[in-house]
Amino acid sequence: MGNLKNKFRKKLFELPDLKDSFFDSLKLDYLEFDVWYAKKSEEKELAYIYDDDDGIKAFLYLKNEYDDKAESISLDKGLIPAESRIKIGTLKLLDTIQGVRLGEGAIGMALWYWQSQPVNEIYVTVFPKHLKLIRMLERFGFKCRGKNNRGENVYFKDKRCIDLSDSYTAFPYINGQFAHCGYIPINDDFHDTLFPYSELKNTEQESQEIAAANGITKVYLATPSSSINYQIGDPVLIYRRYTGTQGKPGFKSVVTSFCTIVEVIEVKRYGKANISLNEFISQVGNKSVYNEHELHELYHNSKNLFLLVMTYNGFLGSGKNINYMTLKNAGYFDAYPYQVKLDRKQFENILEIGGKDVRNIVIN
Repeated sequence: MGNLKNKFRKKLFELPDLKDSFFDSLKLDYLEFDVWYAKKSEEKELAYIYDDDDGIKAFLYLKNEYDDKAESISLDKGLIPAESRIKIGTLKLLDTIQGVRLGEGAIGMALWYWQSQPVNEIYVTVFPKHLKLIRMLERFGFKCRGKNNRGENVYFKDKRCIDLSDSYTAFPYINGQFAHCGYIPINDDFHDTLFPYSELKNTEQESQEIAAANGITKVYLATPSSSINYQIGDPVLIYRRYTGTQGKPGFKSVVTSFCTIVEVIEVKRYGKANISLNEFISQVGNKSVYNEHELHELYHNSKNLFLLVMTYNGFLGSGKNINYMTLKNAGYFDAYPYQVKLDRKQFENILEIGGKDVRNIVIN
């Protein structure tokens, strides 16, 4: 099981010490930050905070601008009328963090929350100098609609015009125009490291907090006997394969999560390498369950090796996972996992069995 301490946690504003150097850049950008922070503390507001023994690594505050709290937004390109929205009030990452796992996790968690709310827009303000954050926002489909009177760029994402050009800009939604859906079989021990939140008996929000800390991008290494049938843009169902000896595997092997294929890299096929070992390790990064020694062994010892990059779109949750026998009896699991091809209707039916509202997941 993954380290469950590694999660975003909802905490009162007053709990992180404002003297922590983590907040220094916010104080420089916003001269009134101390006053604003004290006000949020008095109001017992909550923020999502990722910290460890070394201090705070990420801070996310979401503000519901609903009904009487809805405000018009004045930009250099004109006034955007008031309507109910979600505002990412504060999104701060530790400057020394390497990679984008926590950053994309924080944005992902904000977008999961937005997906669950009856509003069309989510927005965030960011100064042009924060290029790394801007790149991440744009990667997840946020569009700049102008500057406010502070000189901040104001980025919006709108459910009425989701960019379906790739899995990141569409996130957390899935483009319904896909060729087919398949299964990705993962042995239970590896599954619970790569997808630790999918098996936990927690609330959906607690599970999302763990999910975000583990990143939205997942890398899976497939070693099929011949080939695989996944295409970019295809949704896939994550199938946790039970390897224990207690009970019946058909009832303990379950679908837990759903992702979208971003990239398929043919590392080796029939013993022939198509990319170098160093390139393979670089492509995997820190998004898989394997250490570097294990990656060396996989590269050298596998006859067929494929690297699948996925966006993690959601999970069914405790008590909603669907076992193999249920899927087989419904006609949704009639071959080895790598070879199963499901159409859109079958994919949506499986999500519905898992208690999901497909109208809020799969869109055109």
